[in-house]
Amino acid sequence: MTLGAWLDRWHSNLRKEGTTVAGYETKIRLHIKPHIGSMKLTEVTDDTLDDLYRLLETAPCPTNNDKPLGAKSVRHVHNILSGALGAAVPKLIPANPAATANPPTGREIRAQERDFPTLDDDGTARFLSSVWEPCGNRACDGGLTHHCLRDAPLWTVYAATGVRRSEALGMKWSLVNWAEGSIELGWVVVEEGNTYRLRKLTKDGDSNAKIYVDQSVMNVLKWQKERQEAEHERLGSAWTDHDLVFARDGFKLYRGEAGGPQDPEKVSARWRTLRMRLNLPEDFRIHDWRHSKVTNDLEAGENPVEVSANVRHHSPGYTMARYGHSRKNGARKLAASGAGRLGLSSLV
Repeated sequence: MTLGAWLDRWHSNLRKEGTTVAGYETKIRLHIKPHIGSMKLTEVTDDTLDDLYRLLETAPCPTNNDKPLGAKSVRHVHNILSGALGAAVPKLIPANPAATANPPTGREIRAQERDFPTLDDDGTARFLSSVWEPCGNRACDGGLTHHCLRDAPLWTVYAATGVRRSEALGMKWSLVNWAEGSIELGWVVVEEGNTYRLRKLTKDGDSNAKIYVDQSVMNVLKWQKERQEAEHERLGSAWTDHDLVFARDGFKLYRGEAGGPQDPEKVSARWRTLRMRLNLPEDFRIHDWRHSKVTNDLEAGENPVEVSANVRHHSPGYTMARYGHSRKNGARKLAASGAGRLGLSSLV
């Protein structure tokens, strides 16, 4: 049996989330099979795998803008191979060659991590003011009906809460607690290959995540609900209600029914258009609102435990390790305060 044939068999029997399985299929198809998929399974050694990893780290990759894969992606390839080859032991091979291979290390992965762009609180406030500004066209009344403000509530929720793209698109009205000022994140909209679907939230094993928001965010959601109800009334039977806060509306509705989940990639495409129009950093992604939210909360001196809990990190330690390096001003103030208490300025 070839390695490629075994990978197909192993992959078809995986009992994991659809998005995970789809991600594995992509890596196998693009980065493993073309290079070593035709080798006999029994002939794959740790040297074979090491040669593959070094090739992926140095050779231009057509699916990565002709750049080599990063250390994190190569490590992911290794993890897939390790799982697949481990499953072949001892039925087909005596030992797992991935166990003695040399994939990129954690240190190498961290060395390649880039600093994500962020907007400070002032920049975020200017952004929100811009997205809530009516376009002023003849048909625009600045209210519920014109499409120029259709995404303003969505952008506001991203900026104000730091939720992931998929989590906002999966928000449901029935999980909004108006009196408590909380939103339970029970669903997400995920991409799988060339399609997308709504599924239960299972990120990091957190199947019952809840965030707390200010009343001003609740007012934005109330505005969104009014607009959605007006859209529902306008479209009539073309609207199929899925209880989604940010459901697909009737603007340029070429296929499918309104009321269902939005295509995440089309949301990102609209974001890129807006980003260009507002002259934001060209590499600022929707997910960077999450980085901005955490960074700004820490810079403002908020409790790291609460900051970590509201973005559903697994621990405050992770939050501080991941974002604490950006707190330069706070670190300088701490150093100055400590020096003042010790009277260091009088020593020399």
